[in-house]
Amino acid sequence: MDFNEVPVTSERKSKKKKNKKAGNKRVSEAENGESAGVEKKSEEKIMENGESSAAFPPTFSVSEIKNKQRRHMMFMKLKQEKRKQKLQLRKKKKKERAALGDKAPPKEVPKTIENQRVFDETTVDPEDEEIAFDEGTDEFSAYFNRLTNPQVLITTSDRPRGKTVRFCEQLASVIPNAHVYYRRGLALKKIIPQCVARNFTYLMVVNEDRLVPNGLVLCHLPDGPTAHFKVSSVRLRKEIKRRGKDPTEHSPEVILNNFSTRLGHTIARLFAALFPQDPNFVGRQVATFHNQRDFIFFRFHRYIFKNEKKVGIQELGPRFTLKLRSLQKGTFDSKYGEYEWVLKRHEMDACRRKFQL
Repeated sequence: MDFNEVPVTSERKSKKKKNKKAGNKRVSEAENGESAGVEKKSEEKIMENGESSAAFPPTFSVSEIKNKQRRHMMFMKLKQEKRKQKLQLRKKKKKERAALGDKAPPKEVPKTIENQRVFDETTVDPEDEEIAFDEGTDEFSAYFNRLTNPQVLITTSDRPRGKTVRFCEQLASVIPNAHVYYRRGLALKKIIPQCVARNFTYLMVVNEDRLVPNGLVLCHLPDGPTAHFKVSSVRLRKEIKRRGKDPTEHSPEVILNNFSTRLGHTIARLFAALFPQDPNFVGRQVATFHNQRDFIFFRFHRYIFKNEKKVGIQELGPRFTLKLRSLQKGTFDSKYGEYEWVLKRHEMDACRRKFQL
């Protein structure tokens, strides 16, 4: 038998390819339609049962949903369901405590890093005779006995910029008897004898990096000690929301919270000696140094008495956070100075429940 070859034109080839593609599209659309219908049915079931506690099965995982919008919607739904369950449980416990009255069991204290703190041997006991003797003979005893008044000199690093200058000015408005002088290329070793000759009791140096204050050197004169802090989260008076009026010239009250170790006790007395020990309670101004997890938070407020029972506070600013880097005996000497305590990050920060202050 003879076979005759029939020539296939390009038009027939393209028609065959189009027919194949169209058939594949129909099959894929049918499969996708079935899967989409299954997903829509399951989603409708979940949406209908969203208000009940059994809305999501225990093996349900939001991350398995590939559609981004649907995944976000289901995540928000799951979050809302958990919030409702917590609220119902809280209301149930509240009703049970109200029904029991005085017989209700005491509330459970939540576990935090602070109440699980590792015991420190240097914790200060206020009734210890040794502590009382040290307080009566240390460098700050003259201030607490009201024999001398603090005089503070605030200076900066070379060529300070706008925010550092404003920060120093606001510090001077907070600390009584504080004066701001800008350095003109002088070393601190030359400034310290001049401060002692002019009866200054403190030298405060504000350093900056990238136009923002980032360091604070607090030197007690004439015999030290000297503390170096890292400064962070600086917010000036104009940057604080609901800002109040400017502070007055009244001597503020000083509050020192949570300085429990010997090192923390020394730092607390270093801060307290910045302010006169005879506060004017008429001004209703309060300077607070609050230590939490070795971070020292500074706030400056004014009391506002609304009536006999309600008291409000008005923030006067500035606010900032300090982290102790080192404590040095004597005045500032970076080369030959004797350091009493230095922060070693990788050694001291290994345990999160152990604090130095």
